[in-house]
Amino acid sequence: MPQIERRLPPMWSFIQNQLLGMKWLNELIGKLLRVCGFDILTRTGGSVQFFLYDVLKITALLCFLILLISYIQSYFPPERNKKILGRFRGIGANCIAALLGTVTPFCSCSSIPLFIGFTSAGLPLGVTFSFLISSPMVDLGSLILLMSIFGAKVAIVYVLLGLVTAVIGGTLIEKLHMEQYVEDFIKSASAVDIDSPTLTRKERLIYAKDQMLFTFNKVLPYILIGVGIGAIIHNWIPESWIQMVLGSNNPFGVVLATFVGVPMYADIFGTIPVAEALLEKGAQLGTILSFMMAVTTLSLPSIIMLRKAVKPKLLGLFIGICTIGIVFVGYLINAFQFVLI
Repeated sequence: MPQIERRLPPMWSFIQNQLLGMKWLNELIGKLLRVCGFDILTRTGGSVQFFLYDVLKITALLCFLILLISYIQSYFPPERNKKILGRFRGIGANCIAALLGTVTPFCSCSSIPLFIGFTSAGLPLGVTFSFLISSPMVDLGSLILLMSIFGAKVAIVYVLLGLVTAVIGGTLIEKLHMEQYVEDFIKSASAVDIDSPTLTRKERLIYAKDQMLFTFNKVLPYILIGVGIGAIIHNWIPESWIQMVLGSNNPFGVVLATFVGVPMYADIFGTIPVAEALLEKGAQLGTILSFMMAVTTLSLPSIIMLRKAVKPKLLGLFIGICTIGIVFVGYLINAFQFVLI
């Protein structure tokens, strides 16, 4: 995006645009498509270029990041996370839980079993909810991928605000003493304390490779769907429509984007190409990030799974806290968008 490139030092511009953004790949795909007879200046040709470029770029970054994060995650199995969290009290425990969420699974549905395990083990409810909010919303992979699209400032602000939302949300739930609204089978479950085996470096690499293949196969459909939607938005939907619905002229754009994101199910890797296309069409940055947070944190499948573990009052409180936090973050980022990009 030109407005970002002009403000970047030459070295960081190269890192963001050529290493993370892989603009060279986009140019290469454009040349190959022209050789094959495609006119990339048309809607169809532009859509094909957008689709191939984003799929290949996200796949390359995703596989590398999952491999790296899974290697790090091998040092933080559930038993070790539980022991780490058990050493802290108060808001410090919520902060640690939110940070641990950044090195755990990539979507809310795979975070909920860990949440149930932590709750069964007797960890404070607010601490486990800080983990549950942070895990799908913020991870190390999202930081790098967001940097490749929106730049370092936007990525860091997104991650920091996501962590703050997780800490505040968990703290509020803790202060309201909602333990009675956890389902009885969770409270009565006996936690098995298993010491994690010491893995060799080779075993950790094998684990990381297996996790990469498993996670990639799991998220690939959402990447393809997300990139497909992004290609349609990028080349077929008029810019004036996006600006009218999600631009600065609509004061309810953040709220609309949040509620539109809730019924969807994807992780952050599937939402990034949609977000990229929306930004290029004139949607406000905070509105886009609210959409991404809602999709990754409040998807219907994860809410249905969570309902099995908690009673409606606690589930409603969780949804309400997350929704208010996401909407607040959206309006806050919109207010300072001129500083970020």
